[in-house]
Amino acid sequence: MSATRSPSMRSKLFVPGSRPELFDKAWQSAADAISFDLEDAVAEDRKIEARDYVARALERRTTSGKVVIVRINPWGEPFFADDLEAVVRPGLDIVNLPKVESAETILETARLLDRLERENGIGRRVGILANIETARGLRVAAEISLSHERVIGLQLGFGDLFEPLGVERSPLALAPVRLAVRLAAAEAGIDAFDGAFVGVADGEAFRMDAEAGRALGLAGKSCIHPSQIDIVNAVFFPRAAEIENARRIVAKAEEMLARGVGAFMVDGVMADGPFIDRARTVLRIAEGAARHA
Repeated sequence: MSATRSPSMRSKLFVPGSRPELFDKAWQSAADAISFDLEDAVAEDRKIEARDYVARALERRTTSGKVVIVRINPWGEPFFADDLEAVVRPGLDIVNLPKVESAETILETARLLDRLERENGIGRRVGILANIETARGLRVAAEISLSHERVIGLQLGFGDLFEPLGVERSPLALAPVRLAVRLAAAEAGIDAFDGAFVGVADGEAFRMDAEAGRALGLAGKSCIHPSQIDIVNAVFFPRAAEIENARRIVAKAEEMLARGVGAFMVDGVMADGPFIDRARTVLRIAEGAARHA
């Protein structure tokens, strides 16, 4: 099934829906995306209040410079349906579903979005960002990514995945999970995004954690504090040498493919289909980030 290409989201800043005093600062930040949170960051007795704050913020949205996401409460739980009903507004780009464990959850959400978009006169499709943060969700991650064209990406959630199991967030544990989710997303041609890093005060450790995610092909990372945004934007922006190499590959590819040659050498290194595709992706990321800088 064809997938919707995800927007450039190197940095995704979480903003508690119950704290509207932070909304303007989030809009003005350097984050590629804002994720208003109605789930874990909001106490149960404030969830209805938070939902109203976020719905009003979506109605007032005037800028198109950021991707706007709302993480609602999990499918099947009491707040889910009302959350979705409230946030499907013209100001919403993506709905973030936590703890997804089946393709059926995506399909049911997609059916609800079809109805809400019609009823609210929204002339474009809201995307779905599916959180992989349970053992079952990890096991069926590829099925989730392939379930519907609305799914624009998979989002890792290490807290819910590791903490109940007593798994330490070490490189030994993180690497196989990151790679598994990246490969699951790849089946549908969509991106995978890294989870949050809770050590807000340790910038160097955060940078190393972000670099580890980038090395495994993740497209961006969640931020839980504005101080993390610049680090993420820098880590997930292609290096100068990488951009220049991509330009040479793409230029050579245009020449060689026109002559019917699919594999060729660039600076002594063979390039063919996968390398050409990656080079084009690098240039797309660099150009997209530059437009929103």
